[in-house]
Amino acid sequence: MHTKRKQKLDGWLLVDKPLNVTSAYVVNRVKYAFNACKVGHSGTLDPLATGLLPIAFGQATKTIPYIMDKTKVYHFELTFGESRTTDDAEGEVLDHSEFRPGDEQINKALQSFQGEIYQVPPIYSAVKVQGRRSYDLARQGEKPQLKERLARIDSFRMIERIDKDRAKFEVVSGKGVYMRSLARDLAVACNTVGYVSELRRLRVGPFDIANAFLLDKLVENGKKGIVSLDMLLPVQTALDDIPALAMTEEEAESLNFGKSIDLTEIRNRFALDVNSYDGIVRAMKKEHFIGLCHLNNKWLRPVRIFNI
Repeated sequence: MHTKRKQKLDGWLLVDKPLNVTSAYVVNRVKYAFNACKVGHSGTLDPLATGLLPIAFGQATKTIPYIMDKTKVYHFELTFGESRTTDDAEGEVLDHSEFRPGDEQINKALQSFQGEIYQVPPIYSAVKVQGRRSYDLARQGEKPQLKERLARIDSFRMIERIDKDRAKFEVVSGKGVYMRSLARDLAVACNTVGYVSELRRLRVGPFDIANAFLLDKLVENGKKGIVSLDMLLPVQTALDDIPALAMTEEEAESLNFGKSIDLTEIRNRFALDVNSYDGIVRAMKKEHFIGLCHLNNKWLRPVRIFNI
């Protein structure tokens, strides 16, 4: 039986993940829809979460670590009065409380969840405990002891009080912040208990939900939908906020061979003040993206080169 050869694609596809499917499922469906060779995703969403799931094709998978570090925006609904084993609607009820905080109490409690905070991940999370996933231990009836972790919260505000039992929040956060932990801890700070009843991711770095495609448009009932290479964003879209440096043909070739470039002769060409800058830059040959390099006041060293 003849099997159609898989396509070598490079770029990003933004998918609006539906409810009750895993992020891995979305990746597999997208890989099938595009008949692609290499596909990955940036930032897992739980089955009960919806929203933006950036999918990386080919060379774009090399930029996933950079996207993981970007700022993210979430909306979640917090239901007061019950705590759950999973800190979301999927878990079993652990505790009850009849107390319902008022808006003023909620807004006051929110003040302690700004900037750098410490939070304990949900026990049903992918955090490793002595080499094993916490959610695997929890499902086997164990109670893993998770250590608190530093988290960065740029903004955490209530955007709607739905009724006495529920409120909706917006969170702008850094890497590795658990929304379920935020909801759980906010409820406790309001002298009650609670869990995430809805969660939706709206933004990841430069990627926005407004530009995402519904999974059903790509593949539905096992059949491919309307897919086009025009749906893919360039690999470097994930890196647009990293300063760019223009390279000559000769310099680009040197970087491709893994060679560092002495900045003594070419520093005047750069808009960046290389005497004060020490970080990652995008090496560009006209409009062509070469790769990521580390720049200090003497050398430009290749960190990750992209063969696009």
